[in-house]
Amino acid sequence: MANGIFIHPRQEAFAEGVQALQGLPSSVISDVMGRLVGTTGLHPVNRSQVSVCGNAFTVRVRAGDNLLIHQALDMLKPGDVLVVDGEGDVSRALVGEIMMTSARMQGALAFVIDGAVRDVDAFETHQFPCWARGINLRGPYKEGPGSINSPVSVGGMLVNPGDIIVGDGDGLVAITPAEALAVAKKAHDKVADEKATIEDILHGRYSSAWVSVALKQKGV
Repeated sequence: MANGIFIHPRQEAFAEGVQALQGLPSSVISDVMGRLVGTTGLHPVNRSQVSVCGNAFTVRVRAGDNLLIHQALDMLKPGDVLVVDGEGDVSRALVGEIMMTSARMQGALAFVIDGAVRDVDAFETHQFPCWARGINLRGPYKEGPGSINSPVSVGGMLVNPGDIIVGDGDGLVAITPAEALAVAKKAHDKVADEKATIEDILHGRYSSAWVSVALKQKGV
C-alpha cells in the first residue's frame, strides 16, 4: 500500500529491481551473471552517451515489416523499453522519427531493434536512446505477421516480456525481476572491486602475479 493505492507485489519487486540496477554497467551485470547474458551486434545509434533501465515490452516481426510495431506503440506505458526482434535483417528500417515520437509521448524510455532504423539524427536531437543492428533509409513493409509480448531474441539474447533491460554504450542485458536484487548486489560489489583495482594501478600497488599462477595451472 502506497498513498492509499494497492501495489501488486510483482510490481513492487519490479520497481525495486529497476532502482537497484539503475546506473550499473551492462558489462559488469553480464560478468556477474556468468558472462552468458548480453547482446552482440547491437549498438547505440545515438552519438552522445546513452543508458536505460526499464521494462521490456517485446515485439517479434517478420524481416523488414513493422505492422505489429505500430500496434505495440499504442500499448506502451511509461518506463517501457520497446524490444523488437526483427530477425536481424537490416535491408529496411523498422522504426524512425515518427514512431520514436509516438513512443516518447507514451513515456517509453528507449528502443532496442534487432534490425535497422532510420532518422538517426532525430534520436540524437531528442536524446531518445536506441540500440539497433544497422541503419537504412529504406522504409518497411506493413503486412505482418508478428507477435506482441512473447519471448524474443535480440542480439543473441533471450528477452521475456517484463524483464528489466539495462543498456549503455557497451550493449544491453536482460534480467528477470526475481533475479534483480541479487544481481544488483553482486554487480555493486564488483564495481567496488574494479574501482579498487584501478586505484591500485594508479598508485603503483597493483600486482599481476595472478597471471603467472593461472598460466602455471594451465601448463603454460
